Amino acid sequence: MSSSSASSVFSALAPYGWDEAWAEAFAPYEAEGLLPGRVVRVDRGQCDVVTADGLLRADTAFVTPHDPLRVVCTGDWVAVEPGGNPRYVRTYLPRRTAFVRSTSSQRSEGQILAANVDHAVVAVSLAVELDLGRIERFLALSWESGAQPVVVLTKADLVPDAVTLSYLVQDVETSAPGVPVVPVSSVDGAGLDVLAAIVGGGTSVLLGQSGAGKSTLANAMLGEDVMAVQSARDVDGKGRHTTTTRNLLALPGGGVLIDTPGLRGVGLWDAETGVAQVFSEIEELAERCRFHDCAHEAEPGCAVLTAIETGELPERRLESYRKLLRENQRIVAKTDARLRAEIRKDWKRKGAIGKAAMEAKRGPHWRS
Repeated sequence: MSSSSASSVFSALAPYGWDEAWAEAFAPYEAEGLLPGRVVRVDRGQCDVVTADGLLRADTAFVTPHDPLRVVCTGDWVAVEPGGNPRYVRTYLPRRTAFVRSTSSQRSEGQILAANVDHAVVAVSLAVELDLGRIERFLALSWESGAQPVVVLTKADLVPDAVTLSYLVQDVETSAPGVPVVPVSSVDGAGLDVLAAIVGGGTSVLLGQSGAGKSTLANAMLGEDVMAVQSARDVDGKGRHTTTTRNLLALPGGGVLIDTPGLRGVGLWDAETGVAQVFSEIEELAERCRFHDCAHEAEPGCAVLTAIETGELPERRLESYRKLLRENQRIVAKTDARLRAEIRKDWKRKGAIGKAAMEAKRGPHWRS
């Protein structure tokens, strides 16, 4: 590629995140005459790709492996054929990050929602009661993806009392250590400048339930009504899916935004590291437990249980931590034979301990 051609590629793709590292990774495909581009939408085996030649429609038939985590997805950087009818995506470049959840199917497959994301913006509506457990679930997936999470409390105009709003922010901050929590209002623009400063210059994926105000927030960030908006029910804040596919859009102040459909189910997918990050204070307390394999249930010298007794740690946090760890273990066990065997062994060990304790309690002659 000539220097002028390389310059035109950079000027066209830089607003979508193209940089020297991506150019270096693409070099082998450049030698084959392929075009670099970023996937802005995927739909039924085809995708829209933004390139230096403009927006192209391409078929993904060359990149359709059995592994659902290796399909082309929104946010991927790809190598596209320069011509042809149909035009094909030949491959995608190695992903820097990937946001993955488990599907609701019995097969428990992973589903990739977005690739090469720098910030995971979790939208939470203040029109309904906060569900801290759901927020923690989103954050676990976000941390596991490799992206920096940001919690955005939408519809802040519905909480006009500043003191009440500050308490709600504090509640979320307690459940989101190390995560910025930003209350915003798409009605009066409050907080949007703070959010723009956090996510500017990178790629952000917008996540949340239906009715969380994601499309309204996306429009406010984009400065125009790009995404359709539907009202949510006042009783539970739920609405129909406004966004039906994942779309990548350039932000006017720099960076790009991937809007996603509202997620009814947010299953973990091999997110042990992410769970540990969300509950970092519990992980730190666990290091002070007397036993290195402490389950934080009834063991003597448990620093986690002591923290609950003193009020340092809310009991709800420990319950949520246990729940997400159990769920993640079940998901991983379905694809890991060794782990399944370890879990069965642990169940048998605990069963034997329980049986021995019961027999000791009843005495040696209880069967007679």
